[in-house]
Amino acid sequence: MAYLDEAGHELVTNAVAEAESRTSGEIVTVLADRSDDYADIALLWAAGAAFTVMSVFAALPQPFLDLWDGLVGGWSHEWTTGEIASMTIGLGLVAFALAWAVQLLEPVKWLLVPAPVRTARVHDTAVRLFKVGAEGRTHGRTGVLIYLSMSEHRAEIVADRPIAEKVSPEIWGEAMGDMLGHIAAGRIAKGLAVGVRDVGFILAQHFPRAEDGENELPDRLIEV
Repeated sequence: MAYLDEAGHELVTNAVAEAESRTSGEIVTVLADRSDDYADIALLWAAGAAFTVMSVFAALPQPFLDLWDGLVGGWSHEWTTGEIASMTIGLGLVAFALAWAVQLLEPVKWLLVPAPVRTARVHDTAVRLFKVGAEGRTHGRTGVLIYLSMSEHRAEIVADRPIAEKVSPEIWGEAMGDMLGHIAAGRIAKGLAVGVRDVGFILAQHFPRAEDGENELPDRLIEV
């Protein structure tokens, strides 16, 4: 899913070039629709629903059995152990399938993903992308990744070790404040450009641009 048009990409790319004109830091921007499909979370909820229904049936079987007898003709009969076991399994499978199907609806799916899990998955994805595309790829190890995951409403800034040793997470948090304000209002390109500007300002204080500085990482926004 593309969030930005050509003009939006150009705005962010130009912001990166402008920020890097004052620092030896190299800024990489990545915009993602989501950081994970959370299939494991959906599986846990579906399994939980199945076991809950089976447990309720095991504790209070008679109302279910009476309902079933009514649905199939109204005649009650003595249920065998095998029939009760089959009914238990059947109810569990139905509950599992319904819980899984409900989570195919995006609003429900995201409602059932705990916030700490979203935060952790976004962070892990940002770190993984940084290691693949930016870590240690500059001469002075001055790479920085700005990662934005839209579905989780989360952003991460990951930096090479020399930068991380001089810039605390709190300062990055302040840098993300303006960016997230614009993004929350629907101005995604503007928000990313502002985030790049703020990160560039911080980098320039600790890693000013050298006379022979080269552009070692791409300026363009990567949308995945």
